[in-house]
Amino acid sequence: MTRQSFLRSAHLFIPWEHRELIFSLIQREITSRYRNSLMGLIWSIITPAFTLLVYTTVFTKVFTVRWPGSNESPTEFALLIFIGMTIFNFFSECALRAPTMIVSNTNYVKKIQFPLEIMPWINLGAGLFHMLVSSIVWLAFYGLTIGIPPASSFIYLFVLIPICLYILGISWILSALGVYFRDINHIIGALLLPIMFLTPVFYPISALPPEWHQAMGLNPLAQAIEDARTALFWGGMPNIIKWGTSILFSGVFAIASLWFFQKSREGFSDVL
Repeated sequence: MTRQSFLRSAHLFIPWEHRELIFSLIQREITSRYRNSLMGLIWSIITPAFTLLVYTTVFTKVFTVRWPGSNESPTEFALLIFIGMTIFNFFSECALRAPTMIVSNTNYVKKIQFPLEIMPWINLGAGLFHMLVSSIVWLAFYGLTIGIPPASSFIYLFVLIPICLYILGISWILSALGVYFRDINHIIGALLLPIMFLTPVFYPISALPPEWHQAMGLNPLAQAIEDARTALFWGGMPNIIKWGTSILFSGVFAIASLWFFQKSREGFSDVL
């Protein structure tokens, strides 16, 4: 990658001139998922609320498990797991959708003036909507069962910046690869299960052997989940140095991924 191409990718990275188009397509993407359903967007609230209720019931009535460092309430265990599942579902939803973004919108490829590079932003926006709804459900449940959420909850959205950048980068790569290799979406679907268990969704990093801690630090999902739990549940502040470093690396990764997408798109029309 040359310096000029990197700078051009950095310029395209924030498509401010296409913001109205992006918001319009995000809205269409969200509403299309609930089209023809009786309750429409209400399902985006019912689904996470029901999931959290199931977690609480299972860990209260069936399994009496405890989270290291928490009180003796199984409800806390359910809340801590739900944070991990919310962020992982955000990642998995975007990763599963990414390989088919271009393939399922071939009409955009044929439009010379359409900015294909904004497609991952639409993917991110739709996933972010569902994740934020789940987070609001979590905050409401926390307020009903424990009390007022900690003041550090306000930094939750900032904690998510690195993982959002990684998701953008992954979406650019997978959407480009999905045009040429149609099996990519099946491969991603198969990989998500081991990724979930290699990510601290159902356990804290502190529960792992010390030799695993450094390796877990290479997993961007792991840091996002741990920082989210710190902000939302434990009432603490994430490590600023680690957070800033993560933003730097995720930003470079996203820009490099956009460069890869721009190079790959030259052959889209021939394949599609």
